Amino acid sequence: MRGGLREQFERDGYVVLEDFLTPAEVEALRAEGDALARGVPPEERKSVFADQGRDEYFLNSGDKVAYFYEKGALGEDGSLLVEPHLALNKVGHALHEKLAVFRDVTHSERVKEACRQLGLDTPAVAQSMYIYKNPGVGGEVVPHQDASYLYMEPPEALVGFWIPLEDATVENGCLWFIPGSHRAGVHTRFHRNPDKDSKDLLIYDRPQPTYPRSSFVPVPVPKGSCVLIHGLAVHQSDRNKSDKSRHAYTFHVVDLVKGAYAEDNWLQPAEDAPFPVLYSKSWV
Repeated sequence: MRGGLREQFERDGYVVLEDFLTPAEVEALRAEGDALARGVPPEERKSVFADQGRDEYFLNSGDKVAYFYEKGALGEDGSLLVEPHLALNKVGHALHEKLAVFRDVTHSERVKEACRQLGLDTPAVAQSMYIYKNPGVGGEVVPHQDASYLYMEPPEALVGFWIPLEDATVENGCLWFIPGSHRAGVHTRFHRNPDKDSKDLLIYDRPQPTYPRSSFVPVPVPKGSCVLIHGLAVHQSDRNKSDKSRHAYTFHVVDLVKGAYAEDNWLQPAEDAPFPVLYSKSWV
């Protein structure tokens, strides 16, 4: 990894590492993602990712392999409007623990070295996702900060790893960032609703802000790259407007020494399954 990674990360709120995975690793992850899409257990409910705020299935998916559909892939009666293997939005949120091919990449020396260069003390993996972004149904991901959903105090103790398994282009939905937006704090939080009688299991603590489109810059990257994302960096992706998919594997690490994980985050570690630690400086 080239020098200056931390400086660029702290300046822009993100940094691109090219050739992060080997072609063989990319193909292995891609094949596993295809197998997941084609092998959804028939008993799994058809949960739409956009409905996450009212969905117990989503709330309880932190230690499982759970399946979430694109809104445009399902009819009002829940029937599929596209081929089954093209209908998923994502699979998550414990791929890094439940499936060996994802576990090997997530716990690789390259990931650990990136964490070290960012100055993380005790990085632990909070969650992971395989994102499909298929042509025709791959929807927009609205502007957001990852810290809104996985809040740490301070929020700088959260870092995302986003790895495209196909070339991510402007046409098929690459990431867009507002450079430097990580210096403005958390704009809103999406957390567990303290009102246990409400149908809304998860709520925002304040209205979601709007951002001018002109503030964003596209970050197209080749497959096998890794985009490191500051927990406070505002980013988004457009819907897939092409005839090509844009599969990606992504996961988030939290520094358990430099920050405290919020008890009202939607995802909570199970008592018998804490977030797996990549390394700790105290072990050296």
